[in-house]
Amino acid sequence: MANMTDTLRTLIHGGNCMLGPGVFDGLSARVVEDAGFDFVHASGGAIARSIGYPDLGLVTMTEMLVRIAEISNAVGIPTVADADTGYGDALNAARCAREYRKAGVAALHVEDQVFPKRCGHFDGVEVISASEMADKVKAMKDAVGDDLLIIARTDAKKIEGLSSAVERMNAYLEAGADIAFVEAIDTQDELRRVGALPSPKLFNYAKSGEGEMFALEELARLGFSLIVYPSDLQRAAIRSMDLVAEELRKFGHCGRIQKSLCSPIRRDGLVEKNTAT
Repeated sequence: MANMTDTLRTLIHGGNCMLGPGVFDGLSARVVEDAGFDFVHASGGAIARSIGYPDLGLVTMTEMLVRIAEISNAVGIPTVADADTGYGDALNAARCAREYRKAGVAALHVEDQVFPKRCGHFDGVEVISASEMADKVKAMKDAVGDDLLIIARTDAKKIEGLSSAVERMNAYLEAGADIAFVEAIDTQDELRRVGALPSPKLFNYAKSGEGEMFALEELARLGFSLIVYPSDLQRAAIRSMDLVAEELRKFGHCGRIQKSLCSPIRRDGLVEKNTAT
């Protein structure tokens, strides 16, 4: 637990710009590790969808912890996990931080939405006061100390504007957050303004491949140490499953597309390490 936090902290303060695709179970986490990434991102939205729910705060902390523990135990690289709003007030958030630490994560991100939250890209997002969120961040940091990196996320930009979001983030950093996460950065000007925050930063490529793209070199120069892609792997998996399901429905087998499927050796090799003695 703490050693993975130390690993992530060292990578961040070494000036690295690290990429973490969103994962939703142990197998997808192993795919990311096997591809050579530095960390996995346990995406709350992806996990919720894998259970069969939309990203509307319907998955409980207990349910999330089961999946997050599966993910962190499946890999030998740090896990950065989505903790939504901390599942309640400051007391709930403190407990959340302790439980996530037990589950083996290196860092978590917690957001200033009302509880229950909504996906930040949905309509109807609401935020709590900056002081209430700062209290949550302080409670989480007091609960886990240096054993877990706390990433404070604000969803205020779409509601209150970027200036308010940056002001909020400064308050969260002052309350003890280790890393800043301003959601919904859409332009180069917004990127530069958030980049001026005095801390390492996380950038969310939730719409990877859509809208304005930002060069990794620019993100690194502005101090964005963690880049997450919460939905890309899951969208690819859904698309692939759609195609296979269509093939099975039409022909009763996948003979025509066998070369598009991974081999049984590749499939089993991804998880063999968990049976090694």
